[in-house]
Amino acid sequence: MTKTKETKKMKEEKTNVVCTDKDCPIHGHLKTRGRTFKGTVVSKHDKRIAIEFDRMIYVKKYERYTKSKTKMHARLPVCMEKEVNLGDLIKIRECRPLSKIIHFVVVEKLKSAEELKK
Repeated sequence: MTKTKETKKMKEEKTNVVCTDKDCPIHGHLKTRGRTFKGTVVSKHDKRIAIEFDRMIYVKKYERYTKSKTKMHARLPVCMEKEVNLGDLIKIRECRPLSKIIHFVVVEKLKSAEELKK
């Protein structure tokens, strides 16, 4: 058994939810590639969430860094809808364009909002 099949099987056992979503990276046929980001959930919609994270941008003129926030939209699979809430720290991964603004998919939940406050 290959490593990807083993991790996929472990994730399926962890969720224990029958997922018929074709755009799910765990149960469906959506392939992830490229960039990965971690951020907190700012808003939650039907099949979509928005995450926000901080980054430092270098300003050449002033030879200093400025803090900036980036907001991204990601597809929320049906099997993860109940466990992901506002304020949670999640990991998203790049996939093919699913709509005009959605180019990422939620891969896993890292920490809940209560754990982040502690």
